[in-house]
Amino acid sequence: MGGAVAVGAAVPVLRWLAAHWWLPVLAAVAIAVAAAAVADRSVRAAREQRLHATRLRLALTGPGGLDRLAPDAFEYAVRDLLERDGCRARKVGGANDRGVDVLAEDPTGRRWAVQCKHKQDPVGGRPVGVGVLYALAGTYRRSHGAHVAAVVTNGRFSREALKWGAEHGILLVDRPALVRWAGGGRPLWEVLPRVPAPRQGRHR
Repeated sequence: MGGAVAVGAAVPVLRWLAAHWWLPVLAAVAIAVAAAAVADRSVRAAREQRLHATRLRLALTGPGGLDRLAPDAFEYAVRDLLERDGCRARKVGGANDRGVDVLAEDPTGRRWAVQCKHKQDPVGGRPVGVGVLYALAGTYRRSHGAHVAAVVTNGRFSREALKWGAEHGILLVDRPALVRWAGGGRPLWEVLPRVPAPRQGRHR
């Protein structure tokens, strides 16, 4: 009985659809066009984001320069520069960062562990000491599985830090190197000497 009622109710609907067949077709076309427009906007937005990243240039001085950033914002800026270089990068710095502020994987598969040291007085203030390097050297492989360790500062390093970093393979990005990297557009591994060789079989 219920089935007969349902069929009887459906008959007028089917007749109406048969008489106005073009309306469902038009609705389907409109939905398809709208979906295509949304997809196109997403593709365009992603493309613009990639283009913006590849054009990223950051100055040290002046309004909005790296020198004027808070330490947390400086870490985000370093992450953005690594992404510009083609890395997959994320900021991990915090209370329990285990000596690392940014983790990144470059296009050859090298995993980078980066400690950031922002100086409010980069020229006349105290240099980054060797203790920062000790902490990074003790964690970047064991805790983060990284192949490359680097310290980035808008200031300078102490003589002991420079010597110890060279002896133990910790890459140091001081103020002059940061100027070349942030403002020049070259990947960090092209700016620094003695960068470990790319990982074999991991090119993308």
